[in-house]
Amino acid sequence: MTPTEVYDTYWYFAAERQAMYERRLCDPVGPWTTDPILKAHRFTNTYRAADRVSQYLIREVQYRSDRPQAPAEVFFRTMLFKLFNKVETWELLERQLGTISWQSFDAAEACKVLDSAYAASVRIYSAAYIMPAPALGHARKHANHLTLLNNMMQDNLAARVRKAPTLRAVYELIRQYPGIGPFLAFQYAIDLNYSELLSFDENDFVVAGPGALDGIAKCFKDAETMAPAEVIQHMVDVQDREFERLELDFGGLFGRRLHLIDCQNLFCEVSKYARVAHPGVRGVNDRKRIKQNYQSSGRGPGTPMFPPRWRLNPPTVPPHLASVAPWAGEQAFLL
Repeated sequence: MTPTEVYDTYWYFAAERQAMYERRLCDPVGPWTTDPILKAHRFTNTYRAADRVSQYLIREVQYRSDRPQAPAEVFFRTMLFKLFNKVETWELLERQLGTISWQSFDAAEACKVLDSAYAASVRIYSAAYIMPAPALGHARKHANHLTLLNNMMQDNLAARVRKAPTLRAVYELIRQYPGIGPFLAFQYAIDLNYSELLSFDENDFVVAGPGALDGIAKCFKDAETMAPAEVIQHMVDVQDREFERLELDFGGLFGRRLHLIDCQNLFCEVSKYARVAHPGVRGVNDRKRIKQNYQSSGRGPGTPMFPPRWRLNPPTVPPHLASVAPWAGEQAFLL
């Protein structure tokens, strides 16, 4: 494939966005970058598992010590959280219904809580990606999703997922349910794989979402000559060489290299970044501006937590980050 000018920006973005994450661990106020685009707009982290919602899922929903770890319970909590993909919705349900558990969950009561929130114009779904409503006989989207989850539990999907031989097999099991397209099924498979329910390598399987397809088209002039999954695999394979070639300081996520899910996500994010950095490069979506502006919460990301089998969980801020100071004087990257 023939790279465009956006290809090098892909690697720059990966390195600088990860550096911003590390700087923020030590300094919740910032600034964390001199890049005007990264300062002005909202982008996800280089590593999906480091994002706020994924961190909440891992720490509070999947691994919190007072939550039961039976496979059905872990599956139920993970899927309930991810169907809405919004921390505030999970916390609303727990405030109103008590600690969430499959054994005690009352779908009708949960639906009433969400009905009230909807009536009060409270947003109960994340805007991160489209969550189509399965047609299961209810007027409200959230009622259909609760029914969908109940159907999954009644089908003993948790046990079947637990026995799946590959990450792709998990994806295919989830993909069978109404309202769940290929990209969403892949995202759910990755989320379940964070828990102790599964233990697959994240380099086993990938599905490119619409944003990633746009990013691939912007990074390569002849992207159509290779399947999207092969392009993403290529990025995983060449990452060390490309960071070295561009003289970019990239230590990974506490030593963890980029995996397929991360390179897929980076294509989506560089698609957005390129709208401003490389306005003359058109992808398949032909969008021209970044919708979400960045607004600081004034809070740091907290002590990170990742799946224990990754062996990345630092008890405090890592020592090599302890001396990090505000970065306002650092030379900006020249686009």
